[in-house]
Amino acid sequence: MRRLRENGLSLFFGTIFLLSLLGQAVAGVADYSNRQLASGGDPVSFWHYVTSSSFGVDVAENWQSEYLQFFLYVLVTVWLVQRGSTESKEVDKVGRESDTEQKVGRHADEDSPEWAKTGGWRTAVYSHSLGLVMGLLFLGSWLAQSVAGRSAYNAEQLSERSDPVSWTGYVTSADFWNRTLQNWQSEFLAVASMVLLSIYLRQRGSPESKPVGAPHEATGVEG
Repeated sequence: MRRLRENGLSLFFGTIFLLSLLGQAVAGVADYSNRQLASGGDPVSFWHYVTSSSFGVDVAENWQSEYLQFFLYVLVTVWLVQRGSTESKEVDKVGRESDTEQKVGRHADEDSPEWAKTGGWRTAVYSHSLGLVMGLLFLGSWLAQSVAGRSAYNAEQLSERSDPVSWTGYVTSADFWNRTLQNWQSEFLAVASMVLLSIYLRQRGSPESKPVGAPHEATGVEG
């Protein structure tokens, strides 16, 4: 029970992620089969659908926009601040901060991560590891979206007796960028809303909110 309590946040979101993915697959195969029947085709099995490019592109296009959001947020919050927001660090701490503040090298604590203590390239890599991994996850899911999207697009092209397109042709097409930008704009809106609303609104007990009685101008303070 203690482990469940100590890891409750990741377990909760991991569970609802899997349930949502399953729900998407169930709804998706029903919708896909209905469209197949409407066009004179045959319905497909659940396994056939979840291994298809149609399902793959729908999943990947959402993942890449989420990882882009976090990648950009991790990077821009090093240099950009928002006075009064819990999503911003303190206004006078713009930049990478000193080794003392970041507890690296000889300034590391006894229980600091090993790569934070060693110095050299290990510390340099570890100092940017969150942004690097988020960036790689974004690029990987973006590539998966482009590959699966091209396959789904070409299947539709062939069904309409049109010529298939190359990978380059697809990633420069209106279909690809329509799918991509409709996700990006929603992610950017969500982040901007959280940054601004956290200045004036509160959620008692949440680390994403300031203490209820904290002034609106308080920046980088968690409840």
